[in-house]
Amino acid sequence: MRRLKGKLGWLLTIVTAITLTACGSDPVNDIDDVLKDIDPPQQIEYMEEDEEVSLEVMEDENGTIGDPATDLDADGITDQEEVEEKGGTVSESVMRELYLMDRNGLVAPQTLTIPTGENEVEKVVEYLVNGGPVTEVLPSGFQAVLPSGTEILGAEVSSDGIVTIDFSEEFSDYHPNQELQVLQALTWTVTQLSDVNRLMIKVEGEQLEMMPQNGTPIASGYTRAHGINLEMSDQTDLVNTNSVVLYFLSENEGRTYYVPVTRRVPAQEDVYQAVVGELLKGPSMLTALLSDFDSNVQLVEEPRFSNGTLTVNFSKELLNKNEGTALSEDVLNMLVLSLTEQENVENVSLLVDSEETIEVSTGETLSTPVNRPNTVNTGEY
Repeated sequence: MRRLKGKLGWLLTIVTAITLTACGSDPVNDIDDVLKDIDPPQQIEYMEEDEEVSLEVMEDENGTIGDPATDLDADGITDQEEVEEKGGTVSESVMRELYLMDRNGLVAPQTLTIPTGENEVEKVVEYLVNGGPVTEVLPSGFQAVLPSGTEILGAEVSSDGIVTIDFSEEFSDYHPNQELQVLQALTWTVTQLSDVNRLMIKVEGEQLEMMPQNGTPIASGYTRAHGINLEMSDQTDLVNTNSVVLYFLSENEGRTYYVPVTRRVPAQEDVYQAVVGELLKGPSMLTALLSDFDSNVQLVEEPRFSNGTLTVNFSKELLNKNEGTALSEDVLNMLVLSLTEQENVENVSLLVDSEETIEVSTGETLSTPVNRPNTVNTGEY
């Protein structure tokens, strides 16, 4: 199998701020309760056909795409250890996806190296506090979502995967317009950890049934099923649609990274075909997110799923780099990230006119299924 890892960059984004919330555990209904106003539409900016994004892909001796210096073990711990000068003590570090908010309000993962701690949840949440330890490694154009001065008083994970985090009173001082960003960033950050699937919040020991500013209901906790960077039109039928997570590109100062977006699709449509179809439609006109798909790309046949592998067969227009001979690395990333968000999809096998061997714009050759990467948006800033 191949594992995909790209070198990312920065942002050119205008927010889709449609926000829905719910307090139940049903993935279909979690995001159906609240519909808020959205900003005026902005023109989509697509990448030029010959424009190449600078991303780094490395291959080891086993043919696995990745960076040997930062490959993760099962717990996400890097092979390298940092030796501290004072006392000569050795402290381990770990690469984690920190869900941060960009200058326009979208929540996106940025994979950063942080020290480990006795309480894994407390340590990673500390790096979501504005003005906290994340300041030294914070990518330009991003900010942490928790108010300055917020302390983590405790964090416990139950046997059924519910993490309860107790915050100091400063937690309530976030701006009302950022309530969903706070919930999304917290939820998507902690649920990357092993055996964590739901977030509960306390403030000074008191369990919250709703968020302090806008009253978003959280009595039953918050999960990834509530969505992230939600987008929806006024015509969306909440009863007869399901939500899917798509990954599009954002760019800033010549650097790109991937942004997850939750979109509604018809419930009766095959979910894999729906995901591909929405990716081919491109980003919402309400955003300035980017797509690198050729407008003429089509599916040759319906996607096929078997034993964790999803096989997707595209027309030749998928190859839109190097004079139509190579697959854009960004297209590859968007497809793999989006399709592996679906339950039980572990890897994606891409075909072009039923051919299994595909050249990638980076010079790599794909002939086997591609795994989802351990982390998203890794790179040096």
